[in-house]
Amino acid sequence: MKIVDVLCVPGLTGFYVDDQAAILAGAEHDGFDYVGTPITPGFKSIREPGQSLSVLLVLDSGEVAHGDCAVVQYSGVGGRDPIFNAIEAKKVIESSITPILIGRVIQDFRSIALEIDKFEVSGKRISAGIRYGLTQALLDAVAKSKSITMAEVIKDEYQTGIDISVVPMFTQSGDDRYSNVDKMILKESGVLPHGLINNLETKLGLDGQIFKDYVLWVRNRILEIRKKSTYNPVLQFDVYGTIGQAFDGDIDKCADYLVEVSKIAAPFSLRVEHVIDGESVAGQVKVSKALRDALATRGSKVEISVDEWCNTLEDIQLFVEAKAADIIHVKMPDLGGINNTIEALLLVRKSGLAGYCGGTCNETDRTAQVSAHIAMACGTIQILAKPGMGVDEGMMIVGNEMSRTAALIANRK
Repeated sequence: MKIVDVLCVPGLTGFYVDDQAAILAGAEHDGFDYVGTPITPGFKSIREPGQSLSVLLVLDSGEVAHGDCAVVQYSGVGGRDPIFNAIEAKKVIESSITPILIGRVIQDFRSIALEIDKFEVSGKRISAGIRYGLTQALLDAVAKSKSITMAEVIKDEYQTGIDISVVPMFTQSGDDRYSNVDKMILKESGVLPHGLINNLETKLGLDGQIFKDYVLWVRNRILEIRKKSTYNPVLQFDVYGTIGQAFDGDIDKCADYLVEVSKIAAPFSLRVEHVIDGESVAGQVKVSKALRDALATRGSKVEISVDEWCNTLEDIQLFVEAKAADIIHVKMPDLGGINNTIEALLLVRKSGLAGYCGGTCNETDRTAQVSAHIAMACGTIQILAKPGMGVDEGMMIVGNEMSRTAALIANRK
């Protein structure tokens, strides 16, 4: 099947981009907005509407393959690419990428995805957000050319040997961390609630007590309103390094604190993401490994998930080699080409660690659908319900796509 045209259409994401550095420094809410001066380069205000760019590959069959360019909510920090500008991205694709795609015969995904992921303009690699959307569209094009699902393309080309099946969804609450938890429980989310614990004073507490109280509330709320006693979700919280802030980066104090929190969370399992900020890739590997070892010494079953400073396939290889976490959050937009996400998830699985097919609230319905195929094909432990922070929408988009895909594959068998 041949590409006959490429269209680029600017659009919106399901959330916003936020200046994480300014928020961690104490920026205050003004309704849904934040007040204050942005810190991270590229931001004009602390919270800005997220931008996307749809890449539409028109095929000679008359079908259209579709992927969306987007970046994570907290752009420009933790080693990530700067904030995404859809108009500028459109110019790059139209001037430099469209000419090499029009007329191309699409036969397989891996080779052309690698080509696009390594593509340079004026000696500089194109941005991760652009590579993300382009490779999604190419995967869709290959699937359409073979009349199979995107998940099956991945399974076949990467020879995964994994049965394609629905995986648990991880839902995120945003700042509406109470009523959104009720939604998660009512729809029986497999992993919850994320919690957005991104401020030391107001969300964790200088001594960690605010967070403890919240964990207790989530635990009790599940027991109170769940419809079936067999519903036992995993509790996973993203604390954005605030535990490390509270205990001055002391590994033993952080480990002792997590043991206390796990007792509060019982009978539910506890996962905690980005406990301490290591301030660099090497630093993050070191502190995460030390923390995981400290928890093991205490006989704790708390699982550590890494996110910040784990942004590329090369970064993930370092964390895997060091066994520096229980769960590796493969944050899809950060890795650029989705071929990197696939390679990363399969690498993590092979290592015996757990792969989390993640991303950000600042994505689109299309990126979420493509993510569903990748998570299923790579046998991940969980997938982020995205985009947005409303719970219902993300669970619907990701969950329904997984169910449809599984049904189509089962029907052909």
